[in-house]
Amino acid sequence: MQVYGVSLSSRLLLGTSQYPSPAIMTAAVQASGAEIVTVSLRRESGAERAGQSFWSIIRALGLRVLPNTAGCHSVKEAVTTAQMAREVFETNWIKLEVIGHHDSLQPDVFGLVEAARILAADGFDVFPYTTEDLIVGEKLLDAGCRVLMPWGAPIGSGRGLNNLHGLRAMRAHFPDTPLVIDAGIGLPSHAAQAMELGFDAVLLNTAVAKAGDPALMAAAFAGAITAGRQAYAADPMPPRDMAQPSTPVLGLAFR
Repeated sequence: MQVYGVSLSSRLLLGTSQYPSPAIMTAAVQASGAEIVTVSLRRESGAERAGQSFWSIIRALGLRVLPNTAGCHSVKEAVTTAQMAREVFETNWIKLEVIGHHDSLQPDVFGLVEAARILAADGFDVFPYTTEDLIVGEKLLDAGCRVLMPWGAPIGSGRGLNNLHGLRAMRAHFPDTPLVIDAGIGLPSHAAQAMELGFDAVLLNTAVAKAGDPALMAAAFAGAITAGRQAYAADPMPPRDMAQPSTPVLGLAFR
């Protein structure tokens, strides 16, 4: 998979929050085979550098870091957080979130496009957390994004892919754009389904972090994503309305 000129072997992007301990998080990341981990910048800990031990653990993983603007509800807040994250993590990559609805955590797509335009002009490689709306996707690409990250379901809900029709339409409408399912994935079967639809990768966090055995769940997701991608590449048979015998009837004995 190619993202902003970077070649990746793994199609699983993994978050680093909500784990019971740093050791469990490290084990899960390693079991997942992920090459990208997402991290959020907590501005309130900056003065005491309280988060530095955590950032050291993340850097020790030796993976590419994708900072995010989680919890931002305005363009100004998201842009400022992205600029701070670039200084802390020394990367132009940013997962852009501009939240518009407190309960569903649905993106504010108007603010998202505006913030994406500002950050792309400032040299950022923007990974926008968006909906499956085709017009919003076009506007994000026009703003300078080269990847789209539509939600499968609300963040942390574990509901899987809520709008299969919309996601299929998005894949068909943007055949040459990397598409990453971001949010709502709860089971490895959800991730496999996303890959079978032709999506390029899956980003998840809660489903692994909140599992009884995060490392085992991370390995399960890695296997499911690989299987789903292989199934898509194999050009699977279409569903049928009627049965069709797998054994031909020619040559059978009749009374």
